[in-house]
Amino acid sequence: MNAQIGHLSLAQARDALTPWADRAPAIGLGEYLQRIEKARELTAAAGADALLVTAGTSLRYFTGIPWGATERLVALFLPRRGQARLVCPAFEEGSLRAELAHALDLAMWEEHDDPHALVVDLLRASGGGMLALDPAAPFGVFEGLRRLMPGGDIIDGTPMIDGCRACKSDTELALMKQATAMTLKVQRLAAGMLHEGIGTQAVKRFIDEAHRALGADNGSTFCIVQFGHATAFPHGIPGEQYLAPGDLVLIDTGCSVRGYQSDITRSYVFGTPTDDHRRIWDLERAAQQAAFDAVRPGVRCEDVDTAARRVLEAGGLGPDYRLPGLPHRTGHGCGMAIHETPYLVRGNATALAPGMCCSDEPMIVVPDRFGIRLEDHFYVTPDGAEWFTQPSVSIDQPFA
Repeated sequence: MNAQIGHLSLAQARDALTPWADRAPAIGLGEYLQRIEKARELTAAAGADALLVTAGTSLRYFTGIPWGATERLVALFLPRRGQARLVCPAFEEGSLRAELAHALDLAMWEEHDDPHALVVDLLRASGGGMLALDPAAPFGVFEGLRRLMPGGDIIDGTPMIDGCRACKSDTELALMKQATAMTLKVQRLAAGMLHEGIGTQAVKRFIDEAHRALGADNGSTFCIVQFGHATAFPHGIPGEQYLAPGDLVLIDTGCSVRGYQSDITRSYVFGTPTDDHRRIWDLERAAQQAAFDAVRPGVRCEDVDTAARRVLEAGGLGPDYRLPGLPHRTGHGCGMAIHETPYLVRGNATALAPGMCCSDEPMIVVPDRFGIRLEDHFYVTPDGAEWFTQPSVSIDQPFA
């Protein structure tokens, strides 16, 4: 179709896939220990005696353990003073020790034990009565603890978790740069191997295969492929679509590198864009750039959202969430989770700070016709922002 879209065979696209050579270093022991100490300081500042971090991305952030939440409690118990402990089922000891990034004592419970009682015992042994709880903890964990703490308090651990995770270190940024560079290459190859009649599922399979071949943790973390009318729905509609000349293509995908995420969207036309395609695409790109240009330390998250919406409203779209226009926030934070704090949305007065990372994706939806989303991520610098990936140049040249 052109030099970037539909110009490769599947074999040619696969030939371009080799393991990533410029690999970012892993998080080191010193950084893990710094995270633990900062969490202690924030816990003490909040007046809590300990922080409980349950299985998920935050547990991995503090311990290196990539463990998902199940009905069995696995958690980091971190007192403001004294020894941190990993609360876990006894039969999982070997698996968990193999994943630990730094030495931790284990507080183990057997299958017939109540792990919440073990946490309460640890809290009391540390001389405390107030527990800060991971905001991602299941309700069952909260209820199990509350039932055993009639005279104690459970407070929100968000200030401790976000206070550590929101601003990324140079090592974290390097891992995210690798992940985004890998996904941008996959996006470029996916655009190149498109052909008339290809189905969305075939494209998804190639994208997953490509992420694996480059060395992502587990292939694609997620993948949305939409053709034609389906692009008018931000996260797609059920069923297979098959590519036809003149279709708008929207691909939104990402991968993980040592737990750090990428998330990139490209929109373009397979064939010749219409005048409406071009007009809306250009507005989308201008809104994305306006949001980026508004970023600097001290700027409120909601002001970045406003900057994008002003461009769209000047172009006759919206206002607010009305369609045709932008039906959702301008962006979200990213890091070890695809979506995390801070969120670029009205009402969020959080001030941006160096090291914060966000998506910039003020999608335009034209109901019942098509949608265009351009998504790149940036990180806040001392005097502005830097892109992780270079944005699209034009609807005909989606890759810089």
